Amino acid sequence: MKLVFFRGKVPNFGDELNLHVWPELLPSGFLDEDESELFVGIGSIIGNHLDPQARKFVMGSGYAGYMGLPDVHDGTWDVQFVRGPRTAEKIGVSPDLSICDSAVLLRAMELPAPAENVGVAFMPHYESLERGMWAEACRLAGITLIDATEPVEKVLAQLQGAKLLITEAMHGAIVADALRTPWIGAKPIYSGHHMKWLDWSGALDIDLRMHDLRPSSVLEFYIATTGRGGGKGRAGRLNESPLARIPNWILTHSAARHLQKMAKLEPQMSSDAKIAEVTERAEAAVDRFVRSRVSVS
Repeated sequence: MKLVFFRGKVPNFGDELNLHVWPELLPSGFLDEDESELFVGIGSIIGNHLDPQARKFVMGSGYAGYMGLPDVHDGTWDVQFVRGPRTAEKIGVSPDLSICDSAVLLRAMELPAPAENVGVAFMPHYESLERGMWAEACRLAGITLIDATEPVEKVLAQLQGAKLLITEAMHGAIVADALRTPWIGAKPIYSGHHMKWLDWSGALDIDLRMHDLRPSSVLEFYIATTGRGGGKGRAGRLNESPLARIPNWILTHSAARHLQKMAKLEPQMSSDAKIAEVTERAEAAVDRFVRSRVSVS
């Protein structure tokens, strides 16, 4: 059974969690390279891009519309649980299968020690690190930048050590919430990433409050204004040209001041009772699945 998850040009914390969580929680040898069976893991990975002939086992994944909607009732899908109620409704499975994003299982694992001197931190979406000027904005704001492309162990230590997390990256909020670090949701500058936040927060009964970010570059301003992603076109070339130097300086300083204001907002977190409940349910679902596979083999 092969683990499948999204891998782009650069590592992304939310997706790379798959290589941190599943090898530790599943029995040795449970995962292999047999593509006739797919273990569909953490992330917005449910879609019609997966091999239609393979048997697909969904373990806390989500549907975000990045890929086409699959028919999970065609006999090749086995949905153990999904990220949230919006995924359950969209793919047409029982609301009872809406437990939580399976990154919550970090609560059942031994984690690296909290990093020191993190204070207030900001975690941009990994795409924003390339499109924006967030390292400079955080420096100006006196806020720690958490880079979603850094190794998982480093990011986990920073999230545990943070006094407060402002996050555009959804898995920043998911993991902060699981580890009981207060967080403030920043509405992704690219609007295509919005729906999945509501999916996850719905599973935890969080009355989600998302706050606007100020773009930190010309390219981000273009994306926020047009709703288009990417950065290889005219806007991307302009962002890197000498003509953008002054606009980028203005936007970066504006973004820094806005981060400082966001740090004074009231943070969010699910209740202790709810996070404990979904963790227990997710652990039970994984345990049932493992036992069913062991008995079959």
